[in-house]
Amino acid sequence: MRSALTSAGWASRAAGHLWRRYAEERARPIQPAPLRPNPKAWPDQGLHAAWIGHSTVLLKIDGVTILTDPVFSRRVGIRLGPVTLGIKRLVEPAVAIHALPRIDLILLSHAHMDHFDIRSLRRLENRSAAVITASRTSDLLRVRRYGRVQELGWNETATVGPLTIRAFRVNHWGARMRTDTHRGYNGYTIEAGRHRVLFGGDTALTDAFRGLKKRHSYDLAIMPVGAYDPWIHYHCTPEQAWRMAQDAGSEFFLPVHHQTLLLSREPYLEPIERVYGAAGPHPGRVAVRQIGQEFRL
Repeated sequence: MRSALTSAGWASRAAGHLWRRYAEERARPIQPAPLRPNPKAWPDQGLHAAWIGHSTVLLKIDGVTILTDPVFSRRVGIRLGPVTLGIKRLVEPAVAIHALPRIDLILLSHAHMDHFDIRSLRRLENRSAAVITASRTSDLLRVRRYGRVQELGWNETATVGPLTIRAFRVNHWGARMRTDTHRGYNGYTIEAGRHRVLFGGDTALTDAFRGLKKRHSYDLAIMPVGAYDPWIHYHCTPEQAWRMAQDAGSEFFLPVHHQTLLLSREPYLEPIERVYGAAGPHPGRVAVRQIGQEFRL
């Protein structure tokens, strides 16, 4: 009973905070994305990527299309009837769901609401798409009109067409609410032919990336660089993200988890400015700077 009362009290406080946030941001317009990619024009050969916003990246690797942590909703938070109590986007997604190409794989790092957006996932449902998600999170999907839904624990692998996906441990946590601490949280490596991509999910500083380095480097590391002030124990700084990508042997660096949702105290452009500071004499290794920007290799 005590735990139930504690959970109810936490839920009440959380709802109060989210309602205040909703009221404060209601009149603020969402800005258009600075760039608009055209992924339907991408050829089937090579590696292509576009930053859609927050941790949502559209990838195409030799004809296979992947979407990471899709969040297309205007707000993320607790859904109460027709209203979502939570954080409002600062910038629109660079591509609307209806303008996406056919998605072959949706890759979900963990169950936090700014990464595992159920409204977006329902709109993306398609029998041609597979979903790979962290352990003990697939129950949140509820409706499963996907061709396949598979959970991965750390060091487990799955294949989707020519892709090999491997989950690895990051330095974060998985609970969506306060009490569901059983839920997993992953980073992923993606391998297909000669291309290798690293998706760091959400993470604070960890040595885990050193163990990912093999004989060949990663073409691209998709790494979180925002929400570190004051959440440094859960989110890495841009310098730490750059270091972890280098630990894994990554050639190019795609910074995400910034410029989209106001989650923390650092100034809006500070994360990307610090990314370029960390890159030092190698600014050309930073794959994108703005939402909607494309990268190809």
